[in-house]
Amino acid sequence: MRSLVATVEGRVARLACVIAVCASALIGATTTTWEMNSYADFLRGKFSGISLSRDGRLSLAPKLENVYSPDQPQIWSIARAPDGSLYFGTGHRGRVYKVDASGRGSLLWMSDQPEVFAVAVDGKGALYAGTSPDGKVYRIENGKGVEVFAPGAHYIWSIVFAPDGTMFVGTGDQGKVFAVTPNGKSSVYYESGQAHITALAVDSEGRLLAGSEPNGIIYRFSGAGKAFVLYDANLPEIRTILPSADGSIYAAALGGSVAKRTGSMSGTTAQPGGVSVTAPPTSITVTDTQAQSGPDVKPPKPDTSKPVVQAPAPQAVVQTVINPFEVAGVDKSAVYRIRADNTVETVWSSKEENVYDLAALDGRLVFSTDLQGRIYRLGSDRKATLIAQTNEGETTRLLETPQGLIAATGDMGKLFRIGQGTEATGSFEAPVHDSNTVARWGRLSWRAELPAGSKIAFRTRTGNSARPDNTWSDWSDPVKDLISSPNARYIQWKAEFTGTSSAMPTLDSVSAAYLPQNTPPAVRSINVSSVAPKTSGASTSSSSANSAFSITVSDTGESTSSSTNNPTQTLARGASQQTQISWQADDPDGDRLSYAIYFRGEEEHDWKLIRANFYENSLLLDSDVLADGRYFFRVVASDRPSNAGANARESDLTSAPVLIDNTPPVVRVSMKGGNVEVDAVDQTSPLRRCEYSLDAGPWFPVEAVDGVTDSPSEKFLIHIEGAKTGEHLVVVRVYDTAGNAGLAKIIIRQ
Repeated sequence: MRSLVATVEGRVARLACVIAVCASALIGATTTTWEMNSYADFLRGKFSGISLSRDGRLSLAPKLENVYSPDQPQIWSIARAPDGSLYFGTGHRGRVYKVDASGRGSLLWMSDQPEVFAVAVDGKGALYAGTSPDGKVYRIENGKGVEVFAPGAHYIWSIVFAPDGTMFVGTGDQGKVFAVTPNGKSSVYYESGQAHITALAVDSEGRLLAGSEPNGIIYRFSGAGKAFVLYDANLPEIRTILPSADGSIYAAALGGSVAKRTGSMSGTTAQPGGVSVTAPPTSITVTDTQAQSGPDVKPPKPDTSKPVVQAPAPQAVVQTVINPFEVAGVDKSAVYRIRADNTVETVWSSKEENVYDLAALDGRLVFSTDLQGRIYRLGSDRKATLIAQTNEGETTRLLETPQGLIAATGDMGKLFRIGQGTEATGSFEAPVHDSNTVARWGRLSWRAELPAGSKIAFRTRTGNSARPDNTWSDWSDPVKDLISSPNARYIQWKAEFTGTSSAMPTLDSVSAAYLPQNTPPAVRSINVSSVAPKTSGASTSSSSANSAFSITVSDTGESTSSSTNNPTQTLARGASQQTQISWQADDPDGDRLSYAIYFRGEEEHDWKLIRANFYENSLLLDSDVLADGRYFFRVVASDRPSNAGANARESDLTSAPVLIDNTPPVVRVSMKGGNVEVDAVDQTSPLRRCEYSLDAGPWFPVEAVDGVTDSPSEKFLIHIEGAKTGEHLVVVRVYDTAGNAGLAKIIIRQ
């Protein structure tokens, strides 16, 4: 039975943790838990001597030994000699190194070209190297390179020897496979019509296999010029091919932004004559003019949308224009298995990692990627286990040897060996966690299996920058219960494993509790306006002052009324407007908000509460509840509904002064010298408009005597012209700033 080890001992402490988690689900900005307990969670961390099983368990990894470091940026190719020596080619200084069976390394040969993308050893133990961008094949003897083949291509991507000693060479920029016999006779074995032949291998029956770019095609050859397409992948480049003893073929394919990634990773090496080279995988754009005047090798540009494969065109110059940007949601790389009956399945794919090479380890498929130089083992259930991480830029090549799996890396170039047994110690760094605000740290707890003699120690560090730097705290002492790192926005934990051959610790899950700092809400705006009152419906009471009324007068002169009301109609003034207070507020933590609304007059000092514990964003008031005058309104927002009392925060906003004016101007009219003289006064706001109507006719505007209608008190003079002799009704209407209208009438006789 698996033992449970945690920082919290005793049932009381565990119950407290459960209560805290439950509380976090009920209210916001309270205790929160960051938990890691799955393969996907742990895969985002940094591994050092630690492996990760597909069911999400961390344990000590197989031993990873640093065999040799040549102090070169990249190792592109590797081969093993019959005597156990290892040879590898590097970039971007074009060197070939040897590591003998005792582990002693030395520089074997220096090319005049920047890249050695291919090395191979023939059946007699002779070493061959392919250089780029001046594509040539050399036999390395006594520290000197003897040119044995110059295909006239820019790139030598791969070299492989058949059982009969024939050397096959995969080239680019015209995508040809060449055959070189043991006596040095060379010929074009196959023209693919592709830009590059990026991978070569020989299967268990001695048949040649090849992979291409930019269409990602896997070929099997039965003879010169006789190719059968085993698979046309949906990714642009076949990176490597691995035949297995059961007749199956495994292939790694690249797509997405891998070429752009590789170009930026490796850089560009300028060469005499204007030639520039980037590391594989690559795409090249070549025009007819460039083919005549010299190559202009551009950064690789693979695309996930594959062009249609055309029939091979002898001597064709392939022009490739491919999108260099990664397509979201599209796999960057994949591993395929082609069974002996030619059926194909995808056994692994990724949208985050680029797969570089394949090999066999203890009868199981292993593959390497560019994410911190990881090495995975694929189980029979097609589940990948992370068995080692070199913590270099990428693991470019894998090679099975009797002493263990050799892994070559880039950025920097190193040789590692995965041997027998497991590491005695290792560590895992969790990814940085963002609590979104400064947090108060609680307990760190975990679930693990710790056989006697093994242990796991946890440390934490915190900071306020997204990436750990020298502004972060140092790693803490081993955590026993509470996290001791300073309160901050970001946190990271590290687990240090110690074990023995008979006592291997494993870690299943880790959780960290914390209380985020509660951020106060914000009231963004306040708006005060007048609105018409809502009506309850279309039907009205017959006793309403606004009910319909009609009078019929007959030719007898008698009048009858259709209403039972008094026949004298009273024209009531419209219902009072309402004052609407509305506001916009938000909370950075997403907390629920409650509001309190206050007011005070312009000459007043104390705020008066209108409504408290209010959850809407607007409030209606009858205008009559506030006398005429200037008022301020204040809205206080609180996140108390989502936070414990001591942690609740609030903020407020006060409106601009608001004029409440319900009283119309007082209007007086009189006759003066044959004109109508108007005196209008408003107690609250300035007057804005005056107009008159003659005998219930249209309204005509009148301006103040002083030329501008802009004061609380104004005088107007109306000159009536063109009226017929007799009696006339003049009605005067004056508006104040709030839109209230005061009316007066006068009868004039001419």
